[in-house]
Amino acid sequence: MALSLAERTEQLNAEQRLLVKADRDIEEGWLRLRNQEDLVRELRTDGHDTRQAERLVELLQQTLVEWERHRTLIEQRVIYLREQVDPASPGGR
Repeated sequence: MALSLAERTEQLNAEQRLLVKADRDIEEGWLRLRNQEDLVRELRTDGHDTRQAERLVELLQQTLVEWERHRTLIEQRVIYLREQVDPASPGGR
C-alpha cells in the first residue's frame, strides 16, 4: 500500500529530527574524543600507563565513524522523502 502525502511528510519530519540529533551527537562525540586525547597526553606526561585510555580513544574514533555513516543514511533518507513530498523541487529542496 502506498503511503499518503501526510504519512510521507510525517516520516520526513521524523527523519529531519533524527538528522539534527545525529549532528548534535557527532559534535558531542568529537568533543569527548578530544577530551580523552588530552587526558591520554596528560597521563603519558605524568608517566602513567595509558593503554586503557588509548583503547578508549580508539573505540571513540570507531564509534564516531559509525555515527557518521549512520548520519549519511539518515541524510539520504531525508533527500528521498523530500523528493516524495515535493517531486518538483531539485533534490527535494
